[in-house]
Amino acid sequence: MNDQSAAPSTSPATGSSPGSDADRTAPEDRLVTTLHSLALEDGPLNYTATAGTVVLREEPDGEEYGRGRPYAELFSVSYVATSPGEQPRPVVFAFNGGPGASTVWLHLGLLGPRRVDSGDAGAPAAPPHRLLDNHETILRDADLVVVDAMTTGFSRPAPGQKPARHHGLTADRDLIAAFVIDWLTRNDRWTSEVHLAGESYGTTRASAVAARLLDRYYLAVAGIVLISPVLDFGTIVFSPGNDRPYLHYLPTYAAIAHAHGKHEDRLLQDVVDEAEAFAEQEYPALLAAGLRLDPAQKQEAAARIGALIGVDPDWVERADLRVEHQAFLAELLRDEGLVTGRIDGRFTAPAGDGNAARMETDPSIDQLAPSYTAAINHYLRGELEFSADVVYEIMSGRVHPWSYKDFENRSVEVASDLAHVLRKSPHTRVLVSHGYHDAATPFHASEHVLAQLAIPREDYSERIRVEYYEAGHMMYCHEPSRLELSAHLREFVTGEGGTEDDGEA
Repeated sequence: MNDQSAAPSTSPATGSSPGSDADRTAPEDRLVTTLHSLALEDGPLNYTATAGTVVLREEPDGEEYGRGRPYAELFSVSYVATSPGEQPRPVVFAFNGGPGASTVWLHLGLLGPRRVDSGDAGAPAAPPHRLLDNHETILRDADLVVVDAMTTGFSRPAPGQKPARHHGLTADRDLIAAFVIDWLTRNDRWTSEVHLAGESYGTTRASAVAARLLDRYYLAVAGIVLISPVLDFGTIVFSPGNDRPYLHYLPTYAAIAHAHGKHEDRLLQDVVDEAEAFAEQEYPALLAAGLRLDPAQKQEAAARIGALIGVDPDWVERADLRVEHQAFLAELLRDEGLVTGRIDGRFTAPAGDGNAARMETDPSIDQLAPSYTAAINHYLRGELEFSADVVYEIMSGRVHPWSYKDFENRSVEVASDLAHVLRKSPHTRVLVSHGYHDAATPFHASEHVLAQLAIPREDYSERIRVEYYEAGHMMYCHEPSRLELSAHLREFVTGEGGTEDDGEA
């Protein structure tokens, strides 16, 4: 990375007449643009990076011709290639999830021109942490905008506004959609293809934002990238009377057990196929039988489940055949004194309490987050030359409680939003990326939801591409998976790759 030169660019955003008291106190955009070059095999990729906060405005309610008033200051980094090439280039808007997670993970883990050396399961990076050039960056083929949701990163409400108004599915959706429209307008990019890329709850956000952009602004996105998706919370949230998560997590448990040597001499794909077949065919009937299940049948089922997921069948039987994910992660390697990762089940750490019923911490986040934290704070200030007087919130609990008020008495889901977009916009395509060892958003749950979308069968086959990786939620910390996912993203954005949905994991 070289050829950096600071070129501060500040765009005033005032909501009153020049010279007034309100004008002097109104928040303003704070943007810094720097020049960079990335050495690639086929020549240098020259680009600008614009980092900072922009002021978003809204028309006051009840005023026929109300002037826009500031309500949010969102932080983003925009990467725009300056090398000669086909114009206009596509634009990828990316965000993580949480809720409460900044976009540092996709930014420095996968998409940006610089990436963090985080290490991997069994060998997390030790300090001092370092940044590397990302020769697989999506910037080779599309301009990139990474944006932080409210109260994450440097994003904050405008003075006098309260952050809680944005802490909910619908309000967050509207805020990010407004940011996309604002960016396209400021940068004169309305003729560019627009892609949305989200990870985890960011896939919930991406589906909802795509629908909002289409219904409110008549903007049809070209592509939606769903990395470690959750489209229906009812498939993954363990709650009384809801057996769906037990079914959908089982194949992930089996994959994690395989990663820790519980299925010697077997291929991962064979283990996953067996677990999925059981979860789809026999397991639902066993759970539905409840107290009607014969004791011998229950014991036999516990033995089958225990063998699949690598735990004592007696423990499964005591759990009434219903294995909750944090309980499983505490139990799998209990005899070794270890707890297993939730974000990535390949990670382990010593258990603080060998008898704990649930995992007390997530080794995968504990071992990966420090490198991302150090890297983003150095990168923004040292290389992009932007600083702020608040903490860059990598992951913030201050967004909670997160509001799902529009889903009272029903499951929180955006599968209907995704189907809505696909029905209304015939050119929108979807790329779905699953990690086999992801115990946060299990792949089988996503498979199930995608298969139930209210769209024509041919659209499911031809417009949705599904890929799998031998890693976890943030599969890009596993180098082979990072390279594979980067290649799949490139094919998707450029239109060179087809769909892959053969019905198998």
